[in-house]
Amino acid sequence: MLERLTLKAAGGQAAAVMHEALLGKLGKERGKGEEAKEGKRSWRVLLIIILTGVLLGRAVILLELLPFVIPFLSVIHEWRRRYTLTAAAALIAGSATVSLDFAAYTLLAIFIYFLFYGFIKSTFKNRKLLPVTVLLSVTTARYISFMIMDGNSWYHLLTALVEGGLAMIVTLIFFQSIPLITEKRKRSSLRHEEIVCLVILLASLMTGTVGWMMYELSAEQIFARYVVLVFAFVGGAAIGSTVGVVTGLILSLANVANLFYMSLLAFSGLLGGLLREGKKISVALGLLISTLLMGMYGDNQVSMEFSVYESLIAIALFMLTPKKWTAELSRYIPGTSEHTEDQQKYLRKIRDLTAGKVEQFSNLFLSLSNSFTLQENGGGEAAREREVDLFLSRVTEKTCQTCMKKNQCWTRKFHETYGLMEELMIECEEGGEVNNRKLLQEWRDHCIIDERVVETMKGELNQHYASKVLKQQLQESRRLVADQLKGVSKVMEDFAKDIQREKKAHEKQESEITESIKQAGLDVVLVEVYSLESGNVDIDITLPSNLYNESEKIIAPLLSDILKETISVKHLEKLSETENDTRVTLGSTKKFVVTEGVAHAAKDGRLISGDSYSTLELGAGKYAIAISDGMGNGKRAHIESQETIALLKNILRSGIEETVAIKAINSILALRSNEEMFSTLDLAMVDLQEGLVKFLKVGSIPSYIKRGSQVQSIEAGNLPIGMIQDMELDVVTEKLKAGDLLIMMSDGLYESPSSIENKDIWMKRMIKEIETDEPQEIADLLMERVIRESGNAIYDDMTVVVIRMDHHLPKWATFSMPYQKDA
Repeated sequence: MLERLTLKAAGGQAAAVMHEALLGKLGKERGKGEEAKEGKRSWRVLLIIILTGVLLGRAVILLELLPFVIPFLSVIHEWRRRYTLTAAAALIAGSATVSLDFAAYTLLAIFIYFLFYGFIKSTFKNRKLLPVTVLLSVTTARYISFMIMDGNSWYHLLTALVEGGLAMIVTLIFFQSIPLITEKRKRSSLRHEEIVCLVILLASLMTGTVGWMMYELSAEQIFARYVVLVFAFVGGAAIGSTVGVVTGLILSLANVANLFYMSLLAFSGLLGGLLREGKKISVALGLLISTLLMGMYGDNQVSMEFSVYESLIAIALFMLTPKKWTAELSRYIPGTSEHTEDQQKYLRKIRDLTAGKVEQFSNLFLSLSNSFTLQENGGGEAAREREVDLFLSRVTEKTCQTCMKKNQCWTRKFHETYGLMEELMIECEEGGEVNNRKLLQEWRDHCIIDERVVETMKGELNQHYASKVLKQQLQESRRLVADQLKGVSKVMEDFAKDIQREKKAHEKQESEITESIKQAGLDVVLVEVYSLESGNVDIDITLPSNLYNESEKIIAPLLSDILKETISVKHLEKLSETENDTRVTLGSTKKFVVTEGVAHAAKDGRLISGDSYSTLELGAGKYAIAISDGMGNGKRAHIESQETIALLKNILRSGIEETVAIKAINSILALRSNEEMFSTLDLAMVDLQEGLVKFLKVGSIPSYIKRGSQVQSIEAGNLPIGMIQDMELDVVTEKLKAGDLLIMMSDGLYESPSSIENKDIWMKRMIKEIETDEPQEIADLLMERVIRESGNAIYDDMTVVVIRMDHHLPKWATFSMPYQKDA
């Protein structure tokens, strides 16, 4: 045994060592992969810094100023400090390609910058002072260089200050633009300020190419036109013209002769952006047309032939640019289709994640509901046998366990003993006593402690009944929780479906509606269709004017005829204070509207009534009418009925089905207190789209539907709320038509005339005799008639609610207009 344990321990140690070795190998391989990726990224960043440094070191403006050198060095020093020496060397090398004097100035400016940087950092310890550091460094270096070469003068001081101010502004620009070309962006959009900063950086780099000539063609002009083409193609006219102006302005600072090209680049960006719907060929054609126009009508500062050649080379580079590059750039430019699609993907992802989480919670609540409804024990005869066995075992434990004849009774005569005790238990359950003399005699002959067993059985039965009541309450509590969890699960499931709904494309319907409105003689700016679902239509229309209420008089009736359902104006909004443009929101109108009337009286004319009622719209075309009558009268009954109505309103507004809501209220009121506090509930759920009404009558008296001269009573046999814990609801559904009257009342109104035997017939006759169809008048007349029949006394709390169903009639009648319909 010891050897086996030793081998097992050794095997476990070997497995652990092997596991650690595998993890270490995987970690090393992963580390190597990350190191390779990081190394590739470092080489890319290093190459960009070297090229940028060389070009910015050559970027001379106004013939003698170098405002890009120190800003670039300061940004690299703050952003990637380990590349500082590389950036400094690249700047000096770039300046040396222009002249040795510029190289010497660059070296001096770098030295002074680090002196000022060390002093300000040690003194103030504030990184926000970096632009000020650049200003002082550039101004000092330029003024020293002027003093060495030409001596002291106020003009040199002013020039040094101008260069220092430009360098400070460029520093702020480079802090936003340089990371854009060296780092991989996490955010998928550029602000307009970032776009301008990026263009300034690109133009500054192009300034470094001034003087590069190839067959008398200027390199900076080729690159500038290429950049304008790319941005006009990606961002449109606004971005293209902005890039053209900024690029031309910076290039003109490097060479005054380039001032002519600013208008060319701006016009090319504008024209190319306007023609970008025709793809690359149209954008290129825009640049070519701009070049020819500016060459023909310009001041002939530049040869038209060379300018056309430069544009053609830029167009060739533009045509060779991979589509992948322009598509990637488009994702960062707001307003482009690629950027919008990228944003929509992100929003869809967030929406799907949210909907998925809601669905998971819905499934969780449903699983919890199912777990609460599982039966702990099996049902039927087997459960009954187990209960009998447990009961008899407790009785025998207190009686037979100490009896000297227990072996004889439970070993030799087991079946006889068990059968007699079971019969005794049944007798005690039915009458509380054993009245069967024959059974008692048989038990006396069988058992020597017969009376003790019977008395113990009676005591155990009392405990058994108490345990049974507690178990029933526990089961009802579980059922309440299960129903509520199921209701919440359904609400969350519907919510997840609502989240995943997208605005569908309705281009065809939008064009049909636009054409129909124009045929009706109205101008329309924009038609946006969000939903055409029956009963849930949602359309936005922008009109140039709504001074004469054309939206209600013409457009709503016209849409009603087209969509074959009643459409009305939901909202009006003026888009501008100075103009008449108006956005009109139109949507479905319910087929039916409800007019209500209520009459209410407390017992003996008191202020507090035990009846409570409520009428409320639940949305989605649902309308609820509820009357609750608490047990008795006065404040206690009022609190009971008010609580029932309040619970019902809150649960129905949450979206839970009405049957589940009523069962939940019943369980809450039944389990809340040991006192006998009951209340009735008369609920009618009206569908204003279909005209269907569901009656859920819990302990309430009949309701009545009056259609013309016919009166129909609605009844259901459900006990009052809180009386029993396990209730099954009887739901009655009826179809209402326009003009129908629905009368609901409490039992105080129905049962007050004690002299009348058949109250249902009497109430029908009284409703039938009422000639008016106004709900409030009917409620008042019924209340008055009942009080008169009761001898002008109010013997109980009385409430009556009357509603009338009517077709919704729009303010303006619909009319037919021909409209384009696809065959």
